[in-house]
Amino acid sequence: MRITKVTTKTGDKGTTSLGDGTKVSKSDLRICCIGEVDELNSFIGLVKSATTDDDLVQDLNTIQNNLLNLGGELSIPDNNLELLKEESIIRLETSIEEMNKKLPPLKDFILPGGDEFSARLHIARSVCRRAERKIVELVGKENGRDIWIKYLNRLSDYLFVLARFHVIKNKIDENQWSKL
Repeated sequence: MRITKVTTKTGDKGTTSLGDGTKVSKSDLRICCIGEVDELNSFIGLVKSATTDDDLVQDLNTIQNNLLNLGGELSIPDNNLELLKEESIIRLETSIEEMNKKLPPLKDFILPGGDEFSARLHIARSVCRRAERKIVELVGKENGRDIWIKYLNRLSDYLFVLARFHVIKNKIDENQWSKL
């Protein structure tokens, strides 16, 4: 896809086009899902900007590409486009397992925070959960692929475990919930 012009003024009356050319309201559920995934991708970029770990940057680049693939699938309804692959879920699961091996068992809820990097991960995680809820709504009303929900569910797990891994590795207080 080549973007030749950003300011087209075609959306000035509250409509936009899907990838297949169909005009819809900017408040259409599918557009809202695309927007949620775009916001999540932006927060992943914010997380990425706060690390110098080359391996993690590569993992986050892959996640951002997967989110663009998910958005691409969302933009063309009733299509057999399969840009998001099962391997992307397996990769997240493998990373989660590797990090979890190095973490103490979780005994209580975690209060989001720790340090700035961990806090960014928790924001990305909560935005991911919101995107997942919106896509669950879409899939319940229209055609969609189960992999969309599965990927976002696993991604939010990954972001949570990565936040825990970061604070434990860097000897930062994990800040578990206390029943006051």
